Amino acid sequence: MVRDGYYYALALIAAAVLTGWLARPAWAIVPLALAMFFLWFFRDPERIIPDSPGAIVSPGDGKITDASMVTVDGVKQARISIFLSVFDVHVNRSPVSGVVREIRYQRGKFLNAMDQASAEHNEQNVVRVEGAGQTVIFKQIAGLLARRIVFYPKVGDRLERGQRVGLIKFGSRVDVLFDADAVLQVKVGDRVRGGSSILAYSQPKGELASAGHYSAAEGMR
Repeated sequence: MVRDGYYYALALIAAAVLTGWLARPAWAIVPLALAMFFLWFFRDPERIIPDSPGAIVSPGDGKITDASMVTVDGVKQARISIFLSVFDVHVNRSPVSGVVREIRYQRGKFLNAMDQASAEHNEQNVVRVEGAGQTVIFKQIAGLLARRIVFYPKVGDRLERGQRVGLIKFGSRVDVLFDADAVLQVKVGDRVRGGSSILAYSQPKGELASAGHYSAAEGMR
C-alpha cells in the first residue's frame, strides 16, 4: 500500500464519523465508500521481476495503446505507450537497471492520456536511465484526472530493473523509449503489468527472431 492511500482514507473516515455524528448515520456511507476506494486504488502488489539479460520491463500496469517509431535528438527510437485507467495499479517501476542520468519535469496540459498529443503537451516527468550498454527514457504523463506525478530517485541514483520509483495519481500514461533495434515482445492492445511484463529485449537475438518476435524497426514499419 502506498502511504498516500492511508492519508486519503483516514481523512475520509474522519469525515464519515463527523457526518454520522452531526447529521444522519446514513450520510456517512459516501465518505466511507470513498475511503475504501482510495485504499484499493493505492495498492502496491509485489511483482516477480524478470532476470533475462537485456529485458526492458513495463514501468506500469495498463493497456498498450501505441507502438511507433519517433525521432529524439536526431536518433530514431521505438516508443511504447501504456494507458493506466483508474482501475490499474499506479505505482511506477524502473524499466531497466542503470543510473539515472537526467530528470526533467515539464509543465503542460491535462489532455486525455489516450490522445497521442498528450505525449508532448501534457504535464510529465521525463527520466533517462543508462546501464548495461543501453539508454532507456520513460515518461510519467499526467492525464485528465491526474494532477500529481511523484518520482523518488535523484540524478546519479542507481536503479534496479522493476524497482519502485514513484506513481501518478489517478488516470494517466507512461511512455518508454528505447533503441530501434530492440526485439519487441508486445503489441498494441496487450495488457501489461509494471515490473513483470517484458516490453522488449535491448539486444536482438537470433533465437528470439526465429521464435516469431521482431525488432522494433521491423514491427513498426
